Amino acid sequence: MAPVLYIVVPCYNEEAVLPLTAPLFLKKLEELAAKGLASDKSRVLFVNDGSRDGTWELICRLAKEDERVLGISQSRNRGHQNAVLAGLMEAKERCDVTISIDCDGQDNLDAMDRMLEEYASGSEVVYGVRDNRDTDSFFKRTTAQGYYKFLAAMGAEVVYNHADYRLISSRVLQELAGFREVNLYLRGLVPLVGFKSSCVYYKRAERIAGESHYPLGKMLGLAVDGITSLSVKPLRLITGFGVFVAFVSFIGVLWALITALCGQSVPGWASTTCIVCFVSGVQLISLGIIGEYVGKIYLETKQRPRYIISQRTWED
Repeated sequence: MAPVLYIVVPCYNEEAVLPLTAPLFLKKLEELAAKGLASDKSRVLFVNDGSRDGTWELICRLAKEDERVLGISQSRNRGHQNAVLAGLMEAKERCDVTISIDCDGQDNLDAMDRMLEEYASGSEVVYGVRDNRDTDSFFKRTTAQGYYKFLAAMGAEVVYNHADYRLISSRVLQELAGFREVNLYLRGLVPLVGFKSSCVYYKRAERIAGESHYPLGKMLGLAVDGITSLSVKPLRLITGFGVFVAFVSFIGVLWALITALCGQSVPGWASTTCIVCFVSGVQLISLGIIGEYVGKIYLETKQRPRYIISQRTWED
């Protein structure tokens, strides 16, 4: 029997692109059902992440026009990762498998066919991975590749060139629900759940309409969240660097004592200023990194809800 599939689509101010991509998602459901890869009871679940434009009204209209369209709306904007999680948790009791995908039309929908084939072969998680970044500018390509390499270097377990286009079975979602982190980084959290996984490679297109919601600033913020949520390696690097600085300082003290005893010391402020500035800079950077972790602990201890659904397009 073909599995019931829910395509989870987070939306934030997507009024311009949603009328173009929603029909594509519905058409893909038809194709998958015709191939026997997904049940005809499959649905598209749009998650409105507190949009300030007419995105939610558009989702409601689509739901009235087609029973295969479902929608939920968060009470306020809580970020892309929380929106994806809200959709996955809403869908896990209603389907056999989910595929999360962005609304912008850049991810190749035909990759869903291969994802479902991998699922049929036993994979519980299938990652959609870009096979190249030819469509990106040099700056975007360089920063994105550096982003994944930096995460890996800092000890965060991530799939290279994978964003949030992935298939997850309901079995995995049940286990994912047990992870209660407030600071979400699904790209690193899903691999921690385990189960058999595989990758499907595809070419990514240009955004169909609208503007990207992930500029460099947000990418850097996401990287910080990923590292501090999944790894303590930066803290260990601080410790190691502190030991190194202490060792160098100890040698410097010995050198100063020897030169003073030999009567070869020359009064001066340049060397002293350089040393003070260097050590002060190291201390401030170290405190900043430690502060990031302390801040994460502070937020985790509050145990605030990761999402709040204020509206649904259906009646329970």
